[in-house]
Amino acid sequence: MESYDFSNDVLLEIFSRADLKTMKKCRVLSKECKDLTYESTFMGLHSQRTSTMVGYLLQCMKIFVYDWRDRFTSNFVSIANSGIEPKLTRNVLNFLPEQAQIVAAVNEGLVLCSPRIYGENWFYICKPSTQKWEFIPAPNPRFCRSKISMLVLRSNPLRFKIVGLSDTDCSDDTHSVSVSESDSESDLDSEYSDEEVNDRVVSNEKLWHCEIFDSKSWEWKQSDDLKLTYDDFFKNEQGVSACGGIHWLISNREQDKDIVLSFDGNKEEWTMASLPNSLRRKEYFEQIALVSCEGNLGLVKVSFKTRAQMVDVWVLNYEHIWIRKHTMNLNKECYLTRFHSFYSADTLLMKDIWSVYFYNFKTQKFNRVTADNQDTDAAYFIQTDFESVQLKPE
Repeated sequence: MESYDFSNDVLLEIFSRADLKTMKKCRVLSKECKDLTYESTFMGLHSQRTSTMVGYLLQCMKIFVYDWRDRFTSNFVSIANSGIEPKLTRNVLNFLPEQAQIVAAVNEGLVLCSPRIYGENWFYICKPSTQKWEFIPAPNPRFCRSKISMLVLRSNPLRFKIVGLSDTDCSDDTHSVSVSESDSESDLDSEYSDEEVNDRVVSNEKLWHCEIFDSKSWEWKQSDDLKLTYDDFFKNEQGVSACGGIHWLISNREQDKDIVLSFDGNKEEWTMASLPNSLRRKEYFEQIALVSCEGNLGLVKVSFKTRAQMVDVWVLNYEHIWIRKHTMNLNKECYLTRFHSFYSADTLLMKDIWSVYFYNFKTQKFNRVTADNQDTDAAYFIQTDFESVQLKPE
């Protein structure tokens, strides 16, 4: 069987005309194929030729509003379909029955939203490119979830999971809920006695309730509690979805070190991993963040020097070893911004209070988009098509 050595130009022409699912499958052919499909030039060309949607959902907060339910708006920004200048599309979640706030999103284009109705605890799952949505029932109302993240396990047929973490020290007992006798007994069994709570405090053990929603069964279930310590705190509110799991960066105040906490979506198990040795020594002026980097779990360290930022990028390989991928100096225009995520292999998304910025560190081009005096509260990367998808199994 003959083998063919295609140039990057030929591969660019072939892959940029493939549909999104086929293009993603081509990434496993070789490292060269994978690297090509993550370049910003390719992503823009592919988006134009296949009418895919690639960019960021910006959740913005209006500063002056009379009705708090109208406080959040969701806009979409992209540099793929408009050449160099970013293009902003406003109010992309207006198709939902009521105003909603984004609580999680995944690259595949699925968005989890919470209605802006006081006391309500349920969600919408939607695909904004098709404006299709489904109602997700409320999890246990006694728990006050402070961390909610989502991951897609497979796309055909679609299966996704939502993970909610609740601080056991802040259980929500303010909801009055009608329950049967058996339900009441079950709830009482799940409570911790004062003696158990005191023992945990003495031992410095802190528990987080874990609830998992599986789209296959379309219901929530309570998993085993996550065991951390009172010295551990989450450095990122949103978990990073990568490599079949959800990942958080945890900092331990007592030991003055960071670790990666990971949830395996298939096994539904928790693991912890250390950072590279060179990142264990903390500097005062620095930012460390977990990211999705070309399909892998990545780690970014930003050091703030005099009117400059130095960025180190690490990637966790398949042998679970951290490999340094990039070291770059950002230009002076980036000084007052904060790193957010990778848009592509060569372009970063930076953020300040009022704006987001696309910064290509190879060309050093810097593009800014504002949201009309609205605070850019969060940004979620999505790359999705316009094909209808069955969100809820029949």
